Amino acid sequence: MWRLPGVRAALRGVRVAVEQRSRAGAATETAAGAMERAIVRCVPSEPKLSLSFALADGSHKNMQRDQSEPVGRALSRIATNAIKGHAKAAAAKKSRKNRPNSSGGAACAGPGPESATAREPVVKLYYREEAVAEDVLNVDAWQDGAVLQIGDVKYKVERNPPAFTELQLPRYIMAGFPVFPKLSLEFGDPACSLFRWYKEAKPGAVESEASGPSSLSPSLPSSTWIETGVDERVYIPSNADIGLRLLLHCTPGNGQRFGPSRERVSVCPVEAGPGTCTFDHRHLYTKKVTEDALIRTVSYNILADTYAQTEFSRTVLYPYCAPYALELDYRQNLIQKELTGYNADIICLQEVDRDVFSDSLAPALEAFGLEGVFRIKQHEGLATFYRKSKFSLLSQHDISFHEALKSDPLHKELLEKLVLYPWAQVRVFQRSSVLQVSVLQSTKDSSKKICVANTHLYWHPKGRFNLVSQVT
Repeated sequence: MWRLPGVRAALRGVRVAVEQRSRAGAATETAAGAMERAIVRCVPSEPKLSLSFALADGSHKNMQRDQSEPVGRALSRIATNAIKGHAKAAAAKKSRKNRPNSSGGAACAGPGPESATAREPVVKLYYREEAVAEDVLNVDAWQDGAVLQIGDVKYKVERNPPAFTELQLPRYIMAGFPVFPKLSLEFGDPACSLFRWYKEAKPGAVESEASGPSSLSPSLPSSTWIETGVDERVYIPSNADIGLRLLLHCTPGNGQRFGPSRERVSVCPVEAGPGTCTFDHRHLYTKKVTEDALIRTVSYNILADTYAQTEFSRTVLYPYCAPYALELDYRQNLIQKELTGYNADIICLQEVDRDVFSDSLAPALEAFGLEGVFRIKQHEGLATFYRKSKFSLLSQHDISFHEALKSDPLHKELLEKLVLYPWAQVRVFQRSSVLQVSVLQSTKDSSKKICVANTHLYWHPKGRFNLVSQVT
């Protein structure tokens, strides 16, 4: 299978250490001398760098500064933000003190109310225990391992740590079907990242059984979360999860360090699945990835949503399907489970919606070690996936049939015959049929290459024009 037990065990040990450290509590960390994080994102291709940190008043600051700006200006801006944050915190505290209590009287403000006016805190940036000069440019000043001091609080600067730029859970989740989070990382690798799944506690569940990352993320809903025991990227809900929402806790990594953790809660609870599917029996023959000398291929027309939701589709093409079975969210769960269960090395798909490729298929198949390329036609397109452990993509070529027919001398004879049938010629040139060609190279032997051609020819249930397209 695609999972490596040794790597999993190592990552599990690291994950436990990371989570134990995170749950130690602020008091313990302070006693140990731990510092807050100041996250800096700085890439050469962009004119600005970003700086993210939390002030002592609890407010979170995200700043964008020119890379060519002297660091002294950035530090001055940080000091101004700290004063504003202090003033807001003081005003909120005063408002709470003046709020009427439950007996109808005003709460006592107490002696010596705190003034909203505060002194500008000392803001310094240190690198290797020496203060960074204020005329040093931001691009050079904010180095990994530097220390930012704001008043009495110190922050460890982390430059370009692993980070999730996108993290989403699917909207529709069914029991018995894998849940593939859609994620994108910067400066990281999903294979080196940590994942842990939680599920919502059932009403009336024993409180002592509940545990979860709620203490780490005060912004999350107030639900109580229970560990599922799954620390993989992919989670398969059981019937016991029906009616419950899921929570995914992720820590991005790159094999050397970890970045800030993020969490996502599913929008909807887990729903009941359809039970045994027709492909479950076929999966009995494809439990493992083939050996290096063998190639398993799959070709599948997955029915574009734009065609599934027409009146013609519901009444003529698929009258035997219940309306819910034609819904995209429902079908995506079945398609993902079927495709991943074949453990194929090459997958050619037709009638693929652009969003289905990017939001559903690519995350699902990437989690099982496959990389994909996409070619849009008109309303939908073609997708070819290949196993990264066996192949690398050398080149890809997208060929439009009607353009090739017009311009390629190889098809001159066919074009001359087609001219004799003007109505057919018009229809052929109107078609958006394409050929997606991917040239793959073996990762084990660079002398071995394979050319994969994926296409979807025009077809209509009441016509014979599809025969002309097939000839081209």
